[in-house]
Amino acid sequence: MTRRPDWAVRLAALLSAVDTRPFDAHRWNCGRFALAAVEAVTGERPAFRVQPDLVATADSAGFPRVAPLLARMGDVVLAPDPDRLGVVLDAGRAAFVGPRGLLRAPLTACTTAWRIG
Repeated sequence: MTRRPDWAVRLAALLSAVDTRPFDAHRWNCGRFALAAVEAVTGERPAFRVQPDLVATADSAGFPRVAPLLARMGDVVLAPDPDRLGVVLDAGRAAFVGPRGLLRAPLTACTTAWRIG
């Protein structure tokens, strides 16, 4: 999968649309957010296999891992305690689904990242 030419606009539209959307275990969670972000960036929904943990499940999509501090806007990241997937917003922050909408956290809080496109 490669990034679409208009990926930044599409990702910004997604972030704006879900900024205040609260967590829902079945309808809107970290996995659905990460999938929506990948689809916004690439225009395609990645295939994946559900595994025993989020890292293995994310790995099954086939995107290469990168160090979290090298992740760029639109890449997927994982933060621990509890494990949750998010999306890189800029050179220093990522967004995660929270109880009342998106939460922002520093990339230094992330333990794993995947290069998207």
